[in-house]
Amino acid sequence: MALLSLGINHLTAPVDIREKVAFAPEQMTRALHELQDIPAVNESVIVSTCNRTEIYCDASSDCAEVITHWLTAHHGIGENSLSPYIYQHSDQEVARHLFRVASGLDSMVLGEPQILGQLKNSYDLARGDNAINSILDRLFQHSFSVAKRVRTDTEIGTNPVSVAFTAVSLSKQIFGNLDELHALLIGAGETIELVSRHLQSQQIGSMTIANRSVERARALADQIGADAIQINAVPEQLARADIVISSTASQLPILGKGAIESALKQRKHRPMFMVDLAVPRDIEPEAGTLQDIYLYTVDDLKSVVDENLRGRELAAEAAQEIVNLEVTMFDRWLRTHQSADQIRQLRDGAELIRQQAVEKALAQISQAADPERAIQRLASEITNKLMHKPTMEMRKALQDGDEDRVQLLKSLITPD
Repeated sequence: MALLSLGINHLTAPVDIREKVAFAPEQMTRALHELQDIPAVNESVIVSTCNRTEIYCDASSDCAEVITHWLTAHHGIGENSLSPYIYQHSDQEVARHLFRVASGLDSMVLGEPQILGQLKNSYDLARGDNAINSILDRLFQHSFSVAKRVRTDTEIGTNPVSVAFTAVSLSKQIFGNLDELHALLIGAGETIELVSRHLQSQQIGSMTIANRSVERARALADQIGADAIQINAVPEQLARADIVISSTASQLPILGKGAIESALKQRKHRPMFMVDLAVPRDIEPEAGTLQDIYLYTVDDLKSVVDENLRGRELAAEAAQEIVNLEVTMFDRWLRTHQSADQIRQLRDGAELIRQQAVEKALAQISQAADPERAIQRLASEITNKLMHKPTMEMRKALQDGDEDRVQLLKSLITPD
């Protein structure tokens, strides 16, 4: 067995590469089934967020190349276009990487808690599709425990910072007070919910939530005192919006340059602040060339994010110490788990020898053989079969002058 993880993230790949290998929620089940169909893959989990796409596997052999080929083929892209950006980890380093991800140490926003919920969703989906067994179950459960300990024992979560929070902070830097402004939020998932609550805390004048499911949009809107519309009504509402923040799972852009240009004319070129938090992108990049449009993607927020991280850097050092300790503990469990399989195979082999010898002795007794003689033959046969390979190893160790191995073999057959 071998633990393997591979993927890309915001540190290794720009958004235009990340969006090519992102998995939409409705693609996950089929993707997991395809992964499980790879002969060497025993267990698998796919993690796909705005900032990363990662695959975690327990495999019977090193199958990184096979999985990379599957990933690129699944998304219809060439391996050469992805290879400069992809990273991989094996065995103990898989645990270290996942523990860092779960704790927010590998996030664009250091210590952000949102990734933990996304990991749990990925784990639940894989478990529901029977793609997880004992190894990845233990690995992910351990990562959740590590994340909780890091958040409890360090100051990593002080002064909450996330991409959602950063987007709202940037809008304040551009506009100052938000109390007379209108925000149009596209999507109704966790990220948009966070954005809406941050805007609410900054006393935004009004908000509209747009989503494919107007019921889901209304459920969020009712909580924060906003309006709810269906996503196809966004172009009509765009001219009213001073702030537009979008985060959906759409595979195609929702807002094009033309619709935004029309809205600007109606606004008499009053500026519009737009943040595209989606991967693949919801807003056509060309919209950023329009005068009076301030368009930011998740990558553009990086510089703003950096300013909010300085207070967390010392906490991150303490968090890394926790991660290192927990990796050692997980590795110890993994070795014990794997050794249990080896010990079970050893004992199964000995049990087979015993069963065969007993069946032979019983057959001899049933044919009126002397019971005492049959028992003697039974004991002799078991001893000979059990001692055959250790005896061969002992001879070889003596010939090699390997005294440590000689003493080890002796200890195996020394009576208690």
